[in-house]
Amino acid sequence: MKQAGEQGTLYVISAPSGAGKTSLVGEMLRKDPGLGVSISHTTRPMREGEQDGVNYHFVSRDEFEAMIARGDFLEHADVFGNYYGTSQVWVRETLATGQDVILEIDWQGAEQVRRLIPECVGIFIVPPSAAVLRERLVGRGTDAPEVIERRLAEAAEECRHAVEFDYLVVNDDFDQALGELLSIVRSQRLRMDVQKLRHAQLLAGLAGGL
Repeated sequence: MKQAGEQGTLYVISAPSGAGKTSLVGEMLRKDPGLGVSISHTTRPMREGEQDGVNYHFVSRDEFEAMIARGDFLEHADVFGNYYGTSQVWVRETLATGQDVILEIDWQGAEQVRRLIPECVGIFIVPPSAAVLRERLVGRGTDAPEVIERRLAEAAEECRHAVEFDYLVVNDDFDQALGELLSIVRSQRLRMDVQKLRHAQLLAGLAGGL
C-alpha cells in the first residue's frame, strides 16, 4: 500500500513501430491497477472513433505553442507537421499521489524527459529480428510499401538508442515480454528507498525488538 509522501515511478517506454509496444502497455495497464498512462496533447485532427481526453488532448496549434512557451511540457515534438507533447504538470501531480505513470514516447522524447526527471525508468522494447519487424509491418496491411520502408529506416535509428535506456525487453513471445515488463515494475516497487518509506514502522519495530 502506498504511504503518504510516497512518489510514484515514471516509466518511459520506447520502441520502433511494429515492436508491439502499444499492445504490451495496454495489457500492463489491465493487469496492474497501480499503473496509469499519460495522455498526450496533440494538434492533429481527431480521427473517427477517437475521444478528446481519452486518446489525446486535442488542442489548436496556437494553444500548443502557448503551452511550449510556458514550459508546460515534459517533452514535445513536431511529427509530420503536427505537435505532440506530454503535460509536465499532470505527470508530476500524478506521481506525487503515489501513482506510477507510463509514457509511450520515442527516444528523442525520452531524452527530454530524462533531463527533467532523471530518476525515471527507461524501458526499450525490440522485436526478435529485423525480419520479424518487417513481417509484422507488412502483416498489418495498412501501409504502402514506401511507408513500410520508411518505418524500417526509422526503426533502425530508434534501435541505435536502445542502450540509453535502463532495461531492454525483446518481444518475441508476447506473454513472456509482458511478464518481463511487469517484473521490472515490481522490482522498482521493492527497492530499498521505496520499501524503507513504505515499511518504516515495521522496520523500526523489528529493530527495536532485537
